[in-house]
Amino acid sequence: MSSDAVVAELKPAPAGEWGYRAPWWLPGGNMQTIWSALWARRHAGAAPTFQRERWNTPDGDFVDVDFSAAPVGSVDPVTPVTPVTPVTPVTPAAPMLVLFHGLEGSSASQYAQAFAHVAAERGWSYAVPHFRGCSGEMNLAPRAYHSGDHQEIDWILRRLKDREPQRPLLAVGISLGGNALLRWAAEQGHAAANVVQAVSAVSSPIDLGAAGRAIDQGFNRLVYARMFLRSMQPKAVAKWRQFPGLFDLDAVLTARTLFDFDNAFTAPLHGFRDTPHYWEAASAKPRLQSIRVPALVLNAQNDPFVPVASLPRPGEWAGGPVVLQQPAHGGHAGFVAARHARDVRGHVMAMPDHVASWLAAAAGLPALRGSC
Repeated sequence: MSSDAVVAELKPAPAGEWGYRAPWWLPGGNMQTIWSALWARRHAGAAPTFQRERWNTPDGDFVDVDFSAAPVGSVDPVTPVTPVTPVTPVTPAAPMLVLFHGLEGSSASQYAQAFAHVAAERGWSYAVPHFRGCSGEMNLAPRAYHSGDHQEIDWILRRLKDREPQRPLLAVGISLGGNALLRWAAEQGHAAANVVQAVSAVSSPIDLGAAGRAIDQGFNRLVYARMFLRSMQPKAVAKWRQFPGLFDLDAVLTARTLFDFDNAFTAPLHGFRDTPHYWEAASAKPRLQSIRVPALVLNAQNDPFVPVASLPRPGEWAGGPVVLQQPAHGGHAGFVAARHARDVRGHVMAMPDHVASWLAAAAGLPALRGSC
């Protein structure tokens, strides 16, 4: 095999395509998913560092937001640190990229770190809001977060826009965060353009029922569902201690699938009758036609969490501001690339670089590319 075959193909592509191919040494969606999370490089050079702000919510709770470059007017940092040094200095008019993380994610997730690197290369400001309970400290209200949490997305995005109205605002969501972001864009319709210039959802389970069934079966249940439950069940116990009797704790502790956990915890805490009601009401797929801002929906066809049969077909999606990209490779948020033939560790900056370029083009911003 030639050395050229080792390097991921990352060629400029039309709006409806992305010329991504995984390195030959990462066959299959599970390998691409796991490798990207555990071993691939997340950034070039020093790791991004963040400045944290704690925002008080209207319902008496808080949301922690991590910034990789201190925004204009920032106040009350909880954890002040030296921000990442951008290749291009951040100016007051530079775009702000906002990332909404996935299930049990944070600013420490591999994709969040990679987007921080890409934003810094372009001279963009960058923010990672944490869904409640995901910043390292249990939130205060009798609720957590969920896949259709578009009201929380709305409050966060509008607060960011109001404090720096001169900045173009671009938003990306990974997995759960992407579905919630698309739900927000659909709910807002034309009004979304008053807040953001463009959005993107990556590896998002826009049909939550199909994705939930997939993750609760076979290898997925043994590995991924178990991993998520190991994180979510202790948080549920902590929430029950805050609010004894809020939900059926025994049902949460005996849950062995995401369906059972959502039935016992996520659905009742957020006003849904049960898991089927939650999954149907929160799914973005049936509502994509309501989106009126440029929106990139990027899903790998070999994503173990998101069955390809559950995705809209690009060939059937004509017109409108929503662009579907469904490369054959990538796994779940696992778009690993290699810099050269001997790079058998790889990195995860190619997808953020591609998404940032798409968002900039969709928003009519200068096409400043990084080095990924």
